[in-house]
Amino acid sequence: MFARLAAAELLAGELRISLILNPQVLRGAALFLRGEFRDAIVYLPLREGLPPGRTGGVRSLGFSILAVALARQGDHAEGLAGLSEALQSVNASGEGKWNVELHRSRGLVLQSQNKLSESEVAFRQALHLARQQQAKSWELRAATSLARLWGEQRRRAEAREFLAPVYGRFTEGLDTADLRQAAALLSELA
Repeated sequence: MFARLAAAELLAGELRISLILNPQVLRGAALFLRGEFRDAIVYLPLREGLPPGRTGGVRSLGFSILAVALARQGDHAEGLAGLSEALQSVNASGEGKWNVELHRSRGLVLQSQNKLSESEVAFRQALHLARQQQAKSWELRAATSLARLWGEQRRRAEAREFLAPVYGRFTEGLDTADLRQAAALLSELA
């Protein structure tokens, strides 16, 4: 991943174009996906490095990743503070394409604090926004998070009945990470 990102940065520099997302955020996301949360946090110092306002959503995406990484390192308060800042920025700028993921990440952080009812509210908000945007992939991520929460609360049948139709609307890309996770969760809930 890092070799490809370095090659993309080099090519963008040669062509004098900019990448859609900040490479620093992409590095942080890659480290996060590998489970290297401490290193991901180092690449996502968003308060210092990125201006507020219209930034192609990079602040919102970065904050959603950073918040969950911080929570996994035990710093829930900082994660929630970052998400709050990102949501305020989104509301002020109208740049809402990452709104769903911000709310879902908030739900994950709250869930890690065992604030389950607040977590459910955040997941439901993410679902509502995803449906409003007709964003099937974001809806799947939010639905999977909510179903996982319900499964942990011994509401397995309800979780399965809720997630199955969302998952069932996908006919392609079944090998993507989000769809594999949803399928695995559905199997666990059976």
